[in-house]
Amino acid sequence: MRIDQIELRQVHMPLVHPFETSFGREVARQTVIVAARGAGLTGWGEAATMAGPWYEYETVETCWHVLRDFLGPLVVGRQIANASDAVRLMAPVRGHNIAKMGLEAAVWDLLGRAEGRSVSQMLGGTRPQVLVGVSLGVQDSVPALLDRIDAFRDQGYSRVKVKIRPGWDVDVLRQVRGRFPDLPLMVDANCAYQLADAQRLEAMDEFDLMMIEQPLAYDDLVEHAELQLRLRTPICLDESIPSLASARAALALGSGRIINIKPGRVGGLVAARAIHDLCQDQGVPVWCGGMLETGIGRAHNVALASLPGFSLPGDISASARYFAHDVVAPPFEIRADGTMDVPENPGIGVSVMPERLEAATQHWLVIEP
Repeated sequence: MRIDQIELRQVHMPLVHPFETSFGREVARQTVIVAARGAGLTGWGEAATMAGPWYEYETVETCWHVLRDFLGPLVVGRQIANASDAVRLMAPVRGHNIAKMGLEAAVWDLLGRAEGRSVSQMLGGTRPQVLVGVSLGVQDSVPALLDRIDAFRDQGYSRVKVKIRPGWDVDVLRQVRGRFPDLPLMVDANCAYQLADAQRLEAMDEFDLMMIEQPLAYDDLVEHAELQLRLRTPICLDESIPSLASARAALALGSGRIINIKPGRVGGLVAARAIHDLCQDQGVPVWCGGMLETGIGRAHNVALASLPGFSLPGDISASARYFAHDVVAPPFEIRADGTMDVPENPGIGVSVMPERLEAATQHWLVIEP
């Protein structure tokens, strides 16, 4: 299929509840939506980055710049038989994985619509439903956190992730465990600790956590390996895994026992599937992380999480978890058993709502050959 046109939209969508991590506090979501057009069809993707370079070096502005000036011109006007062709075309650009994910994802959706197959089927997904969890940012108080956990449990979420940072960690977790002794619980530090804090992290072993996600610096696999030797709780790596090569290195070093696969962080669904295959071959559990995506990015995450190796609940919450009005229909919802249906329709399996996307758009441009 020839890619006739690429469209970029920078969108701004208020969050229904502020989301706070060790990076800071978000009250709205800024992201870049990518449309790829060919054969009279449109495929949709999302470059789900942040306004500032906190999680990754990429930002909304860098994604826009790299998609507009480099990635888009490399792909538009070219013949593409599969998503791997798009990956090869974008390969001369070093890094900028989130921007690459936005365009590659749009190609997956476009090809799926043309072939009459869902992205899940194209990836090799085997699950009609995926296990989902909810991620809770730092709250104003512990009672507020406990009440929010209660509310999300009532909505059917099968696992809760709590963001931690120095000063909001051990004492908070002790109170969470006191109220919810059997709750499947994990924590996420987003690189907020140092190896010198190992004793404090060891204290979390008493809380029967599923994992401690990314406790140390994003670029230090050696110190993560040292820390893992001191912990009973598995370390899950997130920011430390931007590629298949880094996943191989982390597993060889013993830097963690679980990997969070975010397709944006690793550069797209092709790379995400390769990391999944590596971990499956080595018996390492994986799960799909989230970046507060709109329904467009969420649809791609659900498709990825349908692969057989995704044995742990992902951060793939319902549309209503973040947005009063998502940009896709039907919205993503949680089933009573704590799972989410994998769309079966062609492509991402949901429809983008033009009026809602238009209302959220701040900047817009078209790239043509």
